[in-house]
Amino acid sequence: MTDSNVLDNADRRDFLGKATAALGVAGAATACWPFISSMNPSSDTLEKATTEVDLGGIAVGQSQTVSWGGKPVFVVHRTPEQVAAMKNSQGGKDPQADAERAKNPEWLVVVGVCTHMGCIPSRTEEGWLCPCHGSVYDNSGRIMHGPAPLNLPVPPVKFVSADKIIIGEA
Repeated sequence: MTDSNVLDNADRRDFLGKATAALGVAGAATACWPFISSMNPSSDTLEKATTEVDLGGIAVGQSQTVSWGGKPVFVVHRTPEQVAAMKNSQGGKDPQADAERAKNPEWLVVVGVCTHMGCIPSRTEEGWLCPCHGSVYDNSGRIMHGPAPLNLPVPPVKFVSADKIIIGEA
């Protein structure tokens, strides 16, 4: 065997090794693609990514429950008395200023799922009461007492006009 044959065999082995590795990487990527693709949100979830709410139909002192991302969201048109009362309190277990929770003081928007066990709280004059274990939230959605550890979450909200908001956009 001559030196050129040895060199040709070494080049051929290098080429075959690299080609095999490249094919292996391409095969692994092709095999993993369906799994990775399955982690993307479904089209019906993407459709629910934002919810537009017309505020014109909600009278002062009233609330409306809308769906956003498969969850109930409470949209409350607070009275001037409720706004004043919430402005002067910090909440109970999970203290937070009302100004941090309501972009526009007369409108409160919170996800209506109890932070204890995931129940849907009922509206009361003072705020909300979770019927499952008795957690009480004030008119800012802050936990006052009961087993719930946290305030009702505030979703991303964008006020697009005086009578329209989009939940899911900030």
